Amino acid sequence: MQSLAINAALLIIDMQQGMNRPKLGRRNNPDAEVQIQRLLTAWRQSDRPVVHIRHMSRSPDSVFWPGQPGCEFQPALQPLAHEHVTEKNVPDAFVASGLERWLHARGIRQLVIAGVITNNSVEATARSGGNLGFAVTVVSDACYTFDQTDLSGRLWPAEDVHALSLSNLAMDYAAVMETDEILVHC
Repeated sequence: MQSLAINAALLIIDMQQGMNRPKLGRRNNPDAEVQIQRLLTAWRQSDRPVVHIRHMSRSPDSVFWPGQPGCEFQPALQPLAHEHVTEKNVPDAFVASGLERWLHARGIRQLVIAGVITNNSVEATARSGGNLGFAVTVVSDACYTFDQTDLSGRLWPAEDVHALSLSNLAMDYAAVMETDEILVHC
């Protein structure tokens, strides 16, 4: 990262109470929420824009089904009144949400992404952001994922799924950095 623009937006993806449900399985990076809180504190102190992205599922068995506690933001990561909240129904936060328009209207060209799930909503949003011409950075220690079984039935540890997803992003779509590297620029 060359420098952090004064209007670089922090996108916090899907940090909702539903992410703590045991049915999602074993996860990696147990300190991700601490790192997200550190980023959020720095963004608030520097008066940079924060965007909280909330997933509202179309599937009744989802932990993000509307009207259920799982849809609510985690208490430590609650948006402040002046912070933007974007709702989405698919993994990519740019699809049918107005996010791109909101960012362009404010002249925001640099995005720092944290949240979940690394290989789902984080990756989908970072890919679109990169394709749309934003300078995207994904904060590797401020994201996490879960163990995943592939189509042949092999179980992949969350650590491997996370690492491969970040590697995919680093090829063409985003810079990948840790929280400490980002905070040096705040």
